[in-house]
Amino acid sequence: MKISRRGFFKTAGAGAATGVLGGQAKQSLAALPVREDPFAGAASTTSVCPFCAVGCGTIVKSLDGKVVHIDGDPEHPINQGALCSKGLAFSQTVNSPGRIQTVRYRAPGSDKWEEKSWEWALPRIARLIKDTRDATLVQEKDGHAVNRNEGMACLGGAALDNEECYLYAKMARALGVVYLEHQARI
Repeated sequence: MKISRRGFFKTAGAGAATGVLGGQAKQSLAALPVREDPFAGAASTTSVCPFCAVGCGTIVKSLDGKVVHIDGDPEHPINQGALCSKGLAFSQTVNSPGRIQTVRYRAPGSDKWEEKSWEWALPRIARLIKDTRDATLVQEKDGHAVNRNEGMACLGGAALDNEECYLYAKMARALGVVYLEHQARI
């Protein structure tokens, strides 16, 4: 391979500059102060981001029962520590003062919401599901047993993991629901 005198000096100059600057960069990085972790005393829990179907792994840090920071899990095979903007803002969703944490009920025809207890809500939900199933169950069509519930629909979302989706689908099928769907973007 032939190299010109000009090419030789260009290559030599670039190599010398890289060597000098590279050595300075290493020295300057070593001189930087080490920042302490502000969440060193926080409890860390691994979780999965609920916002889409990707299933990115997260590390949730909490102090005194309150989420203080969320990071991507570098050991997770899907995202390897990276999170999108929704995943990074997840702690704002958890800590929002506008987050509803009680049962709210609005009676038919009313314009006001009432707070109710779970002891009131769960039996009511179960009763309404049973009444709707009993009223809309099609047991026979054209001489064939179908046992199909046409009055209810079930929609799953990304906040459910695989096991929860499995149980949810099993429950819906046991109720005879035929309109069963999963939308990962909800």
